[in-house]
Amino acid sequence: MKIALITDAWAPQVNGVVTTLVELVRELQDLDHQVEVFHPGQFRTRPCPGYAGIDLAIRPRRQLGAQLDALQPDAIHIATEGPLGWAARSHCRQRGLAFTTAFHTKFPEILHAALRIPLAWSYALFRHFHKASSGVMLPTNGVLRMLEQRGFRNLRPWTHGVDTTLFRYQPEARLYPPLGVLARPVHLFVGRVSYEKNIEAFLKLDLPGTKVVCGVGPLEASLRERYPHVRWLGLLPREELARVYAAADLFVFPSRSETFGLVMLEAMASGTPVAAYPVDGPLEVLGQASGTVRGGALHEDLRQACRTALCLPRHEARARALDFSWAHAAHLFASHLVPARRDSPSPDF
Repeated sequence: MKIALITDAWAPQVNGVVTTLVELVRELQDLDHQVEVFHPGQFRTRPCPGYAGIDLAIRPRRQLGAQLDALQPDAIHIATEGPLGWAARSHCRQRGLAFTTAFHTKFPEILHAALRIPLAWSYALFRHFHKASSGVMLPTNGVLRMLEQRGFRNLRPWTHGVDTTLFRYQPEARLYPPLGVLARPVHLFVGRVSYEKNIEAFLKLDLPGTKVVCGVGPLEASLRERYPHVRWLGLLPREELARVYAAADLFVFPSRSETFGLVMLEAMASGTPVAAYPVDGPLEVLGQASGTVRGGALHEDLRQACRTALCLPRHEARARALDFSWAHAAHLFASHLVPARRDSPSPDF
């Protein structure tokens, strides 16, 4: 099957959406699908206001439309709601092409936190964006229920996976030489240092040992100044990041607005348990929906979640991570795709 994947999030950006899509494309290609990715690097761009490190395509509709016409894909998937996503949506509507979309990020919450834009306004815009989709793929059942309540339709449950080869299991937290010997326990956060991550809920906790932050973002400079005792690592290659996960005693995930939280799986694959709030992403990753929390601890008191998770054996975190595979995620993704041209013979979906 020939698949067109349109995304405003792609390398060199570093975030969970990019990681998800890169791994998805790799798995789809292993299944002998031809995947053509349309991303900002192929267009003229400008920096996203207030969000350093993310470039957005400038007026991409004509160029993108010509490329899609030339490709003649069997299926079209619009992964993001940015300029490329809107351009692809417009082109498909004009040509009478069916497409699927995904809801990777709670941008209304980000816009509310950063610019105080009312949630109702943003969700109305996003509801309009996804209304024409033949299937909106969602990473958790919690997000699915939330969007149903907000009037979204054609919702399709999906999931993500984790690279258990790159993020190898370590039965004990290891030394990470660039940091030297740290006071234990080591509490780690990995992610963008930005509004939606609620990172200050972690930084201000009274915890024993050492706090380590790996990531960059618009709040980094101010938080570095306010929390000088935190060890700030900035942005690391994924191979190096795997060593950092393996050196931590606990991974702290303070976000309340994530649709999934892939970094939790990466930590757990390394054997590092997770402490988080009982909200959508952590509820899915730690298995609360099945009635049993595995691989970490959830609590409205994040400090209490940290204390509980630190007592968990590392092999339990690894075991929970093994429940998620990119192969399964890719098969499920492909099953949700629809023929771009309804009147043409359907490929093997």
